[in-house]
Amino acid sequence: MDPEFAAWVDALKDRSGAEYEPTCARLHALLVRIAMDDVFRRGCRYRITGPELNDLAHQAAADALMRITHKIHDFRGDARFTTWAFRFVVLEVSSKLSRHFWRVSTARFDLEEWAQVPDRSGADPVSCCQAQELVEAVQDAVDTALSIRQRQVFTEVVLKGTPLETLADELETNRNALYKTMFDARKKLRARLVEEGHLGPV
Repeated sequence: MDPEFAAWVDALKDRSGAEYEPTCARLHALLVRIAMDDVFRRGCRYRITGPELNDLAHQAAADALMRITHKIHDFRGDARFTTWAFRFVVLEVSSKLSRHFWRVSTARFDLEEWAQVPDRSGADPVSCCQAQELVEAVQDAVDTALSIRQRQVFTEVVLKGTPLETLADELETNRNALYKTMFDARKKLRARLVEEGHLGPV
């Protein structure tokens, strides 16, 4: 193992050692910097601004530091230590952004975002009803018919156009699980739209 990486690992493994606390402090400062960059880059997508972003970054860094110190024995030196450590804080930021978004997601999406739903979801507003009515019906169905997880995945993939690989990383899952979630979400939405007369039965 690279001597620099070994110094980080050795210090973090020895919780009673003199270097443990100073090393944690140095690592925390690095994690805060990465978290701040990440939340300010992505925060606007989640309707978060101002001091809340700063708080979220510091929470993510603190939680990431805790996870790193608990998992330090798993570090094998396959990558740079900082690369390995930074992955924890990026995942914490993603998790906290998602939780925050759905905790305050009574806020509705902009009409321009929802206006893209019919084309992306494969529904044909011409054969079903006026496009605006369909948009409003889909919006209501997403809010009331889907589970929190289905709503989260549907919103990211359909409304925001987030690539599946990126979303799988953020949610610590895989493409197959996301495909299944999207399949179930579309099935629920179609059933609701059929029930309300916006779509005809298959």
